[in-house]
Amino acid sequence: MSADRSASKFTPTDSPLRVQWLDWVAIAVCTLAWGTTWFAITLQLGIVDPVISIVYRFALAAALLFAWGALRGEALGLNRAQHLAAFGVGVFTFAIDYAFVYWAEERITSAVVAVVFAALAFVNLAVFRVAFGQRAPLLAWAAAGLGVIGVGLLSWEEIANAELSTRALTGIGLTLAGVLAAAVGNVYARRGELAGAGVIASTAWAMAYGAALLAVFAFLTGKTWAFEFTAPYILSLLHLSVVGSVIAFALYYGLARRRGYATASYISALTPPVAMLVSALFEGKSWGLLALGGVALVLAGQVLLLRSKRAA
Repeated sequence: MSADRSASKFTPTDSPLRVQWLDWVAIAVCTLAWGTTWFAITLQLGIVDPVISIVYRFALAAALLFAWGALRGEALGLNRAQHLAAFGVGVFTFAIDYAFVYWAEERITSAVVAVVFAALAFVNLAVFRVAFGQRAPLLAWAAAGLGVIGVGLLSWEEIANAELSTRALTGIGLTLAGVLAAAVGNVYARRGELAGAGVIASTAWAMAYGAALLAVFAFLTGKTWAFEFTAPYILSLLHLSVVGSVIAFALYYGLARRRGYATASYISALTPPVAMLVSALFEGKSWGLLALGGVALVLAGQVLLLRSKRAA
């Protein structure tokens, strides 16, 4: 979080090495955080409805972000344009995207969801081209392509051996819908940036909006409000809220503002190796022979993005 605050104060005269170091830290932390949240989500499934669990997650995360911003003396109020942008992020990223992901993980393993979600690196480029008319550098498309191929190699045996039943296909479809929602959420995050909203304030409001919208949805659809007082549920909720939401999204949006949303969204291609390792440890999944080659291509794509100029 402190890294995010210092990032907001960077100027063109700051040391490029210092900025690049911060970028690598943000990428590493987000990759490890989100690479483990895929499995943590599975510990939220069962007694408590997935929508209710997401409300708990982002309500807690929003409260922590507001408290953190207040302790640092940041202005937490937003103007109309900034609130609209935060509301858009709340709707598409923290409500629709995460609802689809949790529902998908009820149907397919966490590793498969993480692999499919890696398509965000590619979808984000196309969505930003339509929304802002931004022409991403050829290097960005090449990097995204390497990511897709790398993730494909990494997960080839995982997907080939999966039983693609109607239930599993529904899970994959939900994940793809979540990918599109996440890309649209990035568009609103960019609009918030252009409107001059701070990272902490805009993210806190967006999470609050997302939690509130899902709470309304839960009431309207008659979902049962419950809480599971077990160590796995509580610890996974804390991990998802603090590490996977507060820390990771603060660093993610800071990285996106410095390097562009193409570079930031490429993290979705870096998380499958971590997610598949966690899945192998806790869900009994095994790595294929092509895994190392896939990891190498994914990492090569990230290096290409970091060496390029700011991507769209």
